[in-house]
Amino acid sequence: MRFDLAYDGTGFSGWARQPGRRTVCGVLEDTLSKVLREDVNLTVAGRTDAGVHAAGQVAHADLPGGVDVPGLPKRLARALPDDVRVFAARVVPGEFDARFSALRRHYEYRVTDADSGAHPLRRLDTLAWPRPLDLDALNAASALLLGERDFCAFCRRREGATTIRELQRLEWSRDGDVLTAFVSADAFCHSMVRSLVGALLAVGEGRKPVEWPASLLSLSARASGVTVAPPHGLALVRVDYPEDASLAARALVTRNVRVSPGT
Repeated sequence: MRFDLAYDGTGFSGWARQPGRRTVCGVLEDTLSKVLREDVNLTVAGRTDAGVHAAGQVAHADLPGGVDVPGLPKRLARALPDDVRVFAARVVPGEFDARFSALRRHYEYRVTDADSGAHPLRRLDTLAWPRPLDLDALNAASALLLGERDFCAFCRRREGATTIRELQRLEWSRDGDVLTAFVSADAFCHSMVRSLVGALLAVGEGRKPVEWPASLLSLSARASGVTVAPPHGLALVRVDYPEDASLAARALVTRNVRVSPGT
């Protein structure tokens, strides 16, 4: 079964279960297990870090037969805390895998350069930046990062995990004093989006040249000069999947370990 959900990451220590900590996965699995009276294990499209939000997260689980699927979101709304909601639940083909069947993930990062800081009603999802940001410089630097590249300079390495990703969209827009970065890729490695944003903000405020973030792609290790942007400005907003007939093929492709372009 597929679940479409959202959460305010402020009060969570990220998605993944951690002993003694409140996590999104822990809250959801425990609540589902209580409501359905059977242990439920979730697989998620993208594990978010502590403090990161989600407006369009996707997860799946194998559930027992006889579940009232259309009525499940309403039942969960009565049992879940206010900072997490399941908006939809539906039966999907057995080949569906929330993580490996995904075509791409879409994130947004909000930041304001207003002298007064973030609006009180948006302080939990908008980073307050103390210096003016140049939209043209942000977009010029972002364009140089697009494509399938090794983003190890912007990732926290995990044993056995590749850092090669296809960055499909990275652009900024401004609405008054609020700037939003739109970031899309087939997948993201750990801390990649916030590291990219941190590097680009250094360009936007004029501290680094436009070419600097892209120059880091030549490094074979994480760049020590890149500051990871705070988590609260980031939200996972959508996950794309292929048609049902292509789910198994997509999962197979995703599971294959990538190699550097040209090798």
